[in-house]
Parts: sequence; C-alpha cells; structure tokens
Amino acid sequence: MHVKSLKVFCDVVGKRSFSRAADENGISQSGASQMVHQLEDHLGVKLIDRSKRPFVLTPEGEVYYNGCRQLVQRLFTLDENVRTMRQQVAGRVSVACIYSVGLGHINEVVQTFLGEHSSSNVRVEYQHPDRVYELVQNDQVDFGIVSYPKQKRDIQVTAWREEPMGLVCSPRHPLAARSSVSWESLDGMRMVSFDDNLMIRRQIDRALVEAGSHVEVAMEFDNIETIKRAIEIDLGVSVLPIFTVRNEVESGRLAAIPMEDDFRRPVGIIRRRGKELGRTALRFMQTLLEQANQPINGECSEL
Repeated sequence: MHVKSLKVFCDVVGKRSFSRAADENGISQSGASQMVHQLEDHLGVKLIDRSKRPFVLTPEGEVYYNGCRQLVQRLFTLDENVRTMRQQVAGRVSVACIYSVGLGHINEVVQTFLGEHSSSNVRVEYQHPDRVYELVQNDQVDFGIVSYPKQKRDIQVTAWREEPMGLVCSPRHPLAARSSVSWESLDGMRMVSFDDNLMIRRQIDRALVEAGSHVEVAMEFDNIETIKRAIEIDLGVSVLPIFTVRNEVESGRLAAIPMEDDFRRPVGIIRRRGKELGRTALRFMQTLLEQANQPINGECSEL
C-alpha cells in the first residue's frame, strides 16, 4: 500500500477532517476520501464510520490508525535523517504552544534557530492546553509546550524552564514603585485574569485564598498578549511571567514587580511517548532547552 495513502488516512483521523487532511497533503477533499476508500477496499473492512457526525473510527480503524501513525512517523523520520546526513539541518518541525507562553519569546527562539538553520521550516501554532495535548497524542505536531505539564501513559515530559511570576500593572499604579509585592497586598484589587479553566489561574487563585486576599476579576483571557493590552489601558492588574512583559517594561508601558514568595510557573515540553523525532525537530528542541539556561529578567532558570 502506498505510503501517502497511509499518511492521508492518519491525517484525516488526527485532524478529524477530510478537508484539512487534503490541504495538508496538497490534494482535493475527494482525493483524500478516495484514498481512504481504497485502503478500506484493500483491507476488506470499514475503517471510518461516516454515518456519524463527526465521523468515528471503527474498531478495525482504531487498530489500523494506531499502527499506521507509528509506521508513517518512523518512515518520515528515517527519510529526513538519511537525506540530511551530509547536509545542514533542513527539515520541518511543527510545535503547538499554549497561548500564555508568550508570542514574542517563542518568536525569538524560532529566529535564533532559523539564523543557524536557514533551510529549515518551523511551524508554531497556539492552542488551548487541552488541544496541545491532543495534537501531540495524535501526532499532528512534533511536540508541545505547556505550563504545569502532566506525565501521562502516552505523554513524556521534558522540563523546560521555571518562569518567575510577578505583579504586572500600569506604571502609575500605587504598587508600581515597590521592589516586591505580597499576595496580601492584592486584596481588593481589580484583576485581569487568565481563564478559570487554566491551571495557572487555579494556582493564582489558590495563592490569593491562602493569603486571605479577595480580588475583583474584571476580565478573563487565555492569551497573555490580550491581558497585557488590558493592563496598559488600566483595566486592572495581573500576575504574569515577568519575562513576557520585558519589552513593555523597557518601553515604560507596564511595570512588573516580583512576588515576595518567588512564585514560579513550570513550563515543559511534551512528546508522545515512544515518538521518534526527526533531526530538525530534535535540533529545535535542543535550541529550546539551551534557551532555558538563558537569564529570565536577570535570573537563571532552575531547569
């Protein structure tokens, strides 16, 4: 059976869409559907139950998908490694990140990597944490970046960095001139918070409760860039990774004050357990890990 047919089938299942799988492989939607039909004819079984919306895998389809995705991934990794044995790193890497990891920071890492490996292609997509895990588990990306990473049966975690958190506010705010702030000092404040379904929000809420501080949540977002814009127009304060507001602090648009208890957020790289990364993906991951040893607002990461 042609390898491309197997890849198309895996993409249809992983992306939960014939049209998105077709776009990924540069073919028409009908072409993707025909390839799956040909696989089913070859095997003499139905792989996908199209009578349900959205479609679901049949029991045979589950078995075939789990085997095929490993086969296809290992074949493409082998192909890339052999093709680049005598060349510079020139393949493709795809990464899924949580929104709050910071657009500017990841872009810096990407630019550093491309500066050393200009023939490579790096695709970064920003998603909700649950979607990052899903993309990793379904082999739709090489690896993901999440905060408070969880080891799972099919997920392997590599520690990346611990990010010092601090109060971020307008430079005109009464707390802006302090060298550090306590959770107690936030009592009664208006806050621009992370969405309440995110782990970082739950950790911040727990710290506030333990300190006996009551805050008014004015707005909730899952995107640090949006939170920063809201703080800039003085809609409230927030507790954010300090390095994500570096540019705004340097330009005088925001102030960032460390928390007295050295509150930090762990961020890690997640991979599907047993997945073999290609040479480009491995090198990009190495670049990320090297960046973890760089100072974060004057401090060194503990990871």
